[in-house]
Amino acid sequence: MRRLNITTRITAPPELVFDTSLQVDVHTRSMAASGERAVGGVTTGQLRLGDEVTWQARHFGRSWRMTSRITAYDRPTSFVDEQIDGPFSVWRHAHLFQRQPDDTTLMSDVIDFAAPYGPLGRLVEALVLDRYMTRLIAVRNQYVAAVCNPGRPS
Repeated sequence: MRRLNITTRITAPPELVFDTSLQVDVHTRSMAASGERAVGGVTTGQLRLGDEVTWQARHFGRSWRMTSRITAYDRPTSFVDEQIDGPFSVWRHAHLFQRQPDDTTLMSDVIDFAAPYGPLGRLVEALVLDRYMTRLIAVRNQYVAAVCNPGRPS
């Protein structure tokens, strides 16, 4: 299993960043490059504890579906989404929001994931998925930052 830790400083209060991060429409717009969209479960609005959403997107030239559930929710400090059906053997994404002394928010993504197929999957994780997923989350986070504070750098 792999772990990614990605941090992003956002010029907005944690409450706003937390709520924005749970908006289905914000997520789909942030993932426009892969054509990601919600096709099942909660498909619009803000996700809450226990909500499920099925995402469909194109990555590596192939269409993928993943259903995730919000398994932990502590506004405005953290929430967790976990794959309940999809391409990964394990997918757990913890979203953490810390108010900073300068009234910005330090948003941290802690992602634990494992690809299927044993040793071959572990090789793909190390050679491809670590970098790909880090870049994908960084793009998403910059979009969230722009929504939270339009016109200001984060």
